[in-house]
Amino acid sequence: MKNILIVLSFICFILGPIDAQHSTDREIIRIDKNQENREELLELNLDLLMEKEGNIYIVASPNDLIALDAKNIPYDIESHKFYPREQGVFTIQSGANGDFHSYTELERDLMALADAYPDVAQVIDIGDSLEQRNIYALRISDNVGLQENEASVIFLGCHHAREWISVEVPYLLGKYLVENYGTDAEVKRLVDNCDIWIVPLVNPDGLEYSIHFYRYWRKNMRNNEDGTYGVDLNRNYGYKWGWDNLGSSPNSASEVYRGTGPFTEPEIQAVRDLFGQKNFQALVSYHNYSQVILYPWGFTEEASDKEDILFEIGDKMSQLMKSVNGRYYAAERAGAGFYLTNGDTTDWSFGEHGIPSYTIELPPDSRITGEFFNAESDILPIFNENLPAALYLIDWCIQTYPSQSHTSQSHTRQQQGKSLRIRYPVT
Repeated sequence: MKNILIVLSFICFILGPIDAQHSTDREIIRIDKNQENREELLELNLDLLMEKEGNIYIVASPNDLIALDAKNIPYDIESHKFYPREQGVFTIQSGANGDFHSYTELERDLMALADAYPDVAQVIDIGDSLEQRNIYALRISDNVGLQENEASVIFLGCHHAREWISVEVPYLLGKYLVENYGTDAEVKRLVDNCDIWIVPLVNPDGLEYSIHFYRYWRKNMRNNEDGTYGVDLNRNYGYKWGWDNLGSSPNSASEVYRGTGPFTEPEIQAVRDLFGQKNFQALVSYHNYSQVILYPWGFTEEASDKEDILFEIGDKMSQLMKSVNGRYYAAERAGAGFYLTNGDTTDWSFGEHGIPSYTIELPPDSRITGEFFNAESDILPIFNENLPAALYLIDWCIQTYPSQSHTSQSHTRQQQGKSLRIRYPVT
């Protein structure tokens, strides 16, 4: 017992400076979006969530509220501070974060899937986090050990630590595909004709900190050597990195701190390097909250030259989602309908690789109490309504892939800088 107390004291000592940046006494607030407010808000170091329907949503500390009052900026409290344990959302039996996955639980479940379905599933370590946790991809294909001339698609989850539901949707997509491959003809067709890559947890270090220390933690665990911690991984990609200080911040204390340069963070290097050895046809990056489907551009309000096809695919996914539970996810251009971002995933995958790319912001909607805190009972309904959209996008990749012979060859290409480490199945 004494040894345990010593270890816990050491952990608290190491993580104390991070805790000092944040109070758990936070509120989600809503501010009317107008030009005067927007300019005033840019002067403050605020945790901006989104802009939607004429409002700006912010995670605000007591000090933030004092600063807003000093500037005479009116705001409404959207929901009071939310402690999941007190609300009965989590159960002790299912772990510190309930039925949501921790890093260790996800690792275990991914390995179990690949072990149970070795002909179609393979777990690959695509890189390491700052704290040396593995970043896992679940690769699903009918010839999973080979590199084939066929379509490919990628689904990413949890760039932002506090967005726990964004781990569950891509993980459950992989689980659904491998478990139904032998019994569902449509699933078999998709897996037989597409190389499907799922990375459910891009930010494992941040997730663990969010679970055990500070629920609102967003960034990775970079020590910025100035008393602040963390880089926003969804502002660290190379396309239009640092374009302006509206879509990301040079301030290391900011929740949208972009880092000292593009691709400085190993978690994002892992995604970049995977693209270096795979020709993906489409990408989805899952986030929450606000229940929308966003496509490029994010760094500007202007439309890209592929606006029509990006909206067409997004709108089709929206219709499929609504058909399940009746929830509506609006498909809209990120920079025009949401808030500006630069250095984010989808602008990079679209701008550098030219592929349809979508940020799917999962529920709840901003009008629903709870924000990041989905109940365990939300997991399956949210996955179920996202499933047909994911299947549609896989099929879209197959239908638009150049018609060429599927000549298999040994998978021998290497990741840039670090070899892909295949963990399962063991042969």
